[in-house]
Amino acid sequence: MENTTGVDRTFLFLQGPHGPFFAALGRMLCRSGAEVWRVGFNAGDHAFWRPRNRYIPFRDTLENWPSKFETILTEKAVTDIVLYGDTRPIHALAVKIAQSRGVNIHVFEEGYLRPYWVTYERGGSNGNSRLMDMTIAEMERALELSDMEAPLPPAHWGDTRHHVFYGALYHWFVMFTNQAYRNFRPHRALPVTREFRLYLQRLLMMPAHALERRLATLRIRYGGFPYHLALLQLEHDSSFQAHSPFDSMTDFLTLVIENFAAGAPQHHHLVFKAHPLEDGRVPLRREIRRLARLHKVADRVHYVRGGKLAQLLNDARSAVTVNSTAAQQVLWRGIPLKAFGSAVYDQPEFVSKQPLADFFAGASRPDNRAYKTYRRYLLETSQVPGGFYSARARRQLLRQVVDMMLSPDDPYKALASGTAAPRQQLRLVSD
Repeated sequence: MENTTGVDRTFLFLQGPHGPFFAALGRMLCRSGAEVWRVGFNAGDHAFWRPRNRYIPFRDTLENWPSKFETILTEKAVTDIVLYGDTRPIHALAVKIAQSRGVNIHVFEEGYLRPYWVTYERGGSNGNSRLMDMTIAEMERALELSDMEAPLPPAHWGDTRHHVFYGALYHWFVMFTNQAYRNFRPHRALPVTREFRLYLQRLLMMPAHALERRLATLRIRYGGFPYHLALLQLEHDSSFQAHSPFDSMTDFLTLVIENFAAGAPQHHHLVFKAHPLEDGRVPLRREIRRLARLHKVADRVHYVRGGKLAQLLNDARSAVTVNSTAAQQVLWRGIPLKAFGSAVYDQPEFVSKQPLADFFAGASRPDNRAYKTYRRYLLETSQVPGGFYSARARRQLLRQVVDMMLSPDDPYKALASGTAAPRQQLRLVSD
């Protein structure tokens, strides 16, 4: 009989989402009978981990990480590693070594169907996910073993403000208490001091930004013009860095505005929607204005800072993105979509393959039935209800994901073999 407890298993945690989620997950795995350790790379990792006697500091350089990781795997008899995102250098190296040794790799990411779900996969996520090699027909066959209805999202998790708070707190620890980790180098280009200032500035400016966003959205909603949406991402995000054809967000802005000017009817407008966590490190508004003037469409191009997408989607004609997970909301509404990067939703049935100028001139409709099959497949496999940042969301996530991690089958194999655990139906009201 397969072992579905933590007995005889050792989980090694690497870097996780900001905040206490990984520590809570580790404690739950300990209760299952597993042994749990954490490797920390800076004071922020250390601050959020408990218990302290299960913490292994890594204070060396990145060049020496592979040999240190190999040593830890051997000394602790590690059977499983747990990480958040698989493309940052320390994780990419660890995944490669773990694969060569037959160690289970548990990867967490923000939900492909965010914000109400978290992504949990084995081996890799986003462009490295098993979903990249699956067809809609294969998903349909797997779903024949299930007759449950797709779960509905909750009213809200309240994660955004918690996300920003924990991000600021994490960078505070790294900025002011990192003396023991002098070799630490962040996986992003900005220095930690700049990261902290951006998080803090965003926290302080939230009320003003909310007012600005509300006014911009109202101008678009009541403008009476047809419009297309461009869904922007964080330039430093792993999905953009590792799984897109662009070197910078400016390259994407240039392509979109140039093709909008060439292909869209002259009475149509273009709306750039910033990522909810956009912090100003890239001068998006300035670049959009410059490019719109260059291509003589300045009076037809708009910028909306962050916020929720739903209000803008209600009247959008089409949407274009690199590989943003926000595209899932576009597809759910049956709106034509054009994507440029590697994305788990890039299926020919519902993501346009038209040249971009032709797409703006007259996009073909997506196959909404195929998308609903795809969405239901995700909800029964890798999408777990809950979130990393608010207490309520973490509680919801822990109720299910620990059993998924202890299962001998990954989420996709579990559904195909009929061993997937029943999914929780999400409550639509706050606790």
